[in-house]
Amino acid sequence: MQRPFLVGVAASLLLAHPGAVAASAAAAAAPPTQIQQRPSAEPLQLDAYILGPGDVLELQLLDPSAQALGGSLEILNDGTASLALIGSAQLSGLTLSQATQWLTLLYRRVLLRPELTLRVARLRPMQVSVLGEVQNPGLYSLSPSGEGSAVQGAPTTSPGLPTVVSAIQKAGGITLNADLRQVVLRRRLPGNEAEQKQLDLNLVELVRNGNQRQNPFLFDGDTILIARAATPPPDEVLELGAGNLSPQTITVNVIGEVRSPGRIPLRANTPLMDALLTAGGPDDWRADERGIQLIRVNRNGTVERRTFAVDYSQGVSTEKNPPLREGDTVLVSRSLYGKSVDILNQVILPIGQLLNIYVLYDNINNRF
Repeated sequence: MQRPFLVGVAASLLLAHPGAVAASAAAAAAPPTQIQQRPSAEPLQLDAYILGPGDVLELQLLDPSAQALGGSLEILNDGTASLALIGSAQLSGLTLSQATQWLTLLYRRVLLRPELTLRVARLRPMQVSVLGEVQNPGLYSLSPSGEGSAVQGAPTTSPGLPTVVSAIQKAGGITLNADLRQVVLRRRLPGNEAEQKQLDLNLVELVRNGNQRQNPFLFDGDTILIARAATPPPDEVLELGAGNLSPQTITVNVIGEVRSPGRIPLRANTPLMDALLTAGGPDDWRADERGIQLIRVNRNGTVERRTFAVDYSQGVSTEKNPPLREGDTVLVSRSLYGKSVDILNQVILPIGQLLNIYVLYDNINNRF
């Protein structure tokens, strides 16, 4: 009883897109612009994966006599995939459910039993923009990795999609001016229209309470914007390090009057005083413990130089014990004693060398 109705729906859709389907394999099939659409207020965690170029799909036709027509489908750069009997079908911009409906309608033209299943066999890398208060804002390519359970439309047995936190890590982590209560995620809606939805995130809820709803999966084309705050509280800075909102490790240069100078790997958000201890601490007598300089190259190319005094009792503080960033240089200046010793060495050493030359010359003259 339902078949005439379904055929009527298929016919109306195909008439709305003349030339979308032809019996020959050379014809291109374009899906309806919107088969279904959800309200933009629905949480991003419930979003269905949107297909795009680079995705690999697995098609299975349920009719035993047509199973040979199924197999692996890759969405090409123009958004189409090549199908047996159908030709090229436009699949980019659709959810998996929409693509299944669309291919079922197309195969209904050439098969008596067009029922099929469609799944994502391999996800494409996600192009995501990370803007605002991160160390290196810009466009990043995030490959799927094992970060949790699969989302709707994604494969259940393959690695999952990247998340907001992994994108922030890729951008070098947050800056000290980041307001983690004001993070915006923008995402385009399924279909060919350039419509977007927006979700406000509070990453403090994630790092303090483990609220995973604040760390949704990312889709291709998503934009993350982290707002700027005046001064985050010190205890929040500590929580951010523990919450893994920065890369796992950073490398800083500790030079000057320390026992083990050089490039030193540290945990992300390690404070200045901990870096000094990792380098063996200031050298006794030679180090000026009130002349610890932090040299930092900013994103705009300017160089920032600040001076601190050694105080191991300080907690993390932007004023007295700041967290370090990738590429920072810590310079431990020489004390007055160290400078005096070096000056004396520069004066006495040449005199000693002259005396040695004179003694050698005198000995040679006495022999001959």
